[in-house]
Order: sequence, then C-alpha cells, then structure tokens
Amino acid sequence: MLGRLGVLAFGIGLFGVTNMAQAAEIRAFVTGAARPMFDLLAPQFERTTGHKLITTSALPPQLVAKVEAGEPFDVIVLSYDVEALIKKGLLDPSSRTVLGQIGIGVAIHTGSPKPDFSTVEKFKKMLLDAKSFATSGEGSSGRYVDSLVERLGIADQVRPKIKSGGPGASAKMLSNGEVDFVVSGLPPLLGSPNIEWLGLLPPEINNFLVFSAGLSTRAKEPEAGRALLRHLASPEAMAVYKAKGLDPAP
Repeated sequence: MLGRLGVLAFGIGLFGVTNMAQAAEIRAFVTGAARPMFDLLAPQFERTTGHKLITTSALPPQLVAKVEAGEPFDVIVLSYDVEALIKKGLLDPSSRTVLGQIGIGVAIHTGSPKPDFSTVEKFKKMLLDAKSFATSGEGSSGRYVDSLVERLGIADQVRPKIKSGGPGASAKMLSNGEVDFVVSGLPPLLGSPNIEWLGLLPPEINNFLVFSAGLSTRAKEPEAGRALLRHLASPEAMAVYKAKGLDPAP
C-alpha cells in the first residue's frame, strides 16, 4: 500500500512540475484606453492557465514605436486596427483579433451646463466657445479630434484650448473640473467620479475606433500568446467590453 501511495505522490509531483514547466511569462503591450478592460480579464486568465502576464501600458504611438524598434513582446492590444502592423510583418496575420469599437463623444463634469453638439455647426460652436477642453492627446481618439478640427477649419482657434496627457489624464482633468468637457471615447472615462457622458458626435463627423490585438511574429511564447488572444475574444470578455463602453465591431 505504501508503495502505491509513493508512486501516486511521485506522479502528482511530476504533474505539478510539468505544469510549472508549461507556464509562460507573456509580455503584453496594452494601450491605455484598453488597460481597464485588460486588467479585469487578466487575473482569470492567469488563474486558469498558470501563465503570468507582464504588461506594459502606454499611448498607441509609444507602443508602436517599441514594436518597430524591436523591443520584445508577445501580444499587443491597441485602440485601432492592428492591420498596419501586420502589413509591416510585425504581427502574425492569422492572429488579428477584433475586440470591439468605440465612437467619439462628449462628457462633462457632473452638474455642468450641457452643451449642444447635435449638428456639425453646433459642435464647432461648442469648441469655439469653450475656455478649455481635454482629449486623449496622442491617443487614438485625441489624434482623430486633432485632425477633425483641422478639417473643420478651426484648428488655429481651438488647438490652444486642448489639454491632454498620458493615459487617464483627460478623465482626471474633467473629474477635477479643470476643463469644460472632454471629447473622446467612453471607456477611458468610466469609473472616474463626477463625469457625465452626453453621447456621440454627429454621424457625419464621428469616427469609430476598432480595438484589436495581435501576436508578434517574434513572440517568445507564441502558444501562450494565442491562448491570451482566445481569452480576450471569449464571450466573457465581450461582456466586459460592453460594460466598459465598447460596442461589437461590424
């Protein structure tokens, strides 16, 4: 009997060692806009797989610069389509994973007067009348807003009013009453106090940003990275995205 127990104990120990050997450290680059959602999903992934996530968060241009410079990573999550990185040969084409999309809208400090931006002309007036407003700056929505004011012919008047910073800066400024309003996507604003979301810009000037992910062509842990991508595309993950303001992509 003792011999059988010894063999069983050895087998269990060997199984544990094998599982530890299969566990991987996955290096993930995650844009600031997606970080709150990623952080909700990461613990369950680590518990169920035994893998460990090492996450670097920054604005999209900074993450792309890291990728193009050859900094090692396994998975990247961006607030726009990773197709451009695939075309450059930096991501595995078969790994492209679409998580959802967001439109650009307006939020105010709770209790502040609600501006009318229901038409293009009223949106322009809102920006011209503002003392200051925030965007995500070099984030995906901030870069779109910058191009939009150029297209609307009000860049010279409006750009000096724009405040921005790193991930979460626009929400913090609005919460503290430092700006009149924020023009951005909804996800980075959720969870911050004293913020009221008013809705999306008029359709003719809106832009829907696709959140997507992919696997590095030089991933150190490709199989573990693919497991993470499957987790990020799971029905449970989609429910988290919806709760955080991300809509299903067409």
